[in-house]
Amino acid sequence: MSKQLLHLVMGGRVKDPQGVEFQDLNDIDIVGVFPSYAAAEEAWRGHAQRTVDDAEMKYVIVHLHRLLEPELPGA
Repeated sequence: MSKQLLHLVMGGRVKDPQGVEFQDLNDIDIVGVFPSYAAAEEAWRGHAQRTVDDAEMKYVIVHLHRLLEPELPGA
């Protein structure tokens, strides 16, 4: 079994489409936590494609495993 690498997918309206500062933290869409980057990317892609015409909506993948274990190589 491979090591579990947790990833969070979330999104919302951003102040600037070039950045990741969200307009309203109370309105963040938490898609979920996923056990691999591939699973997170699939969820991210589905949500991002639904909002592709709205430049202020942005979905991101957060590498939770890097935050939880920063001392590991690659973190």
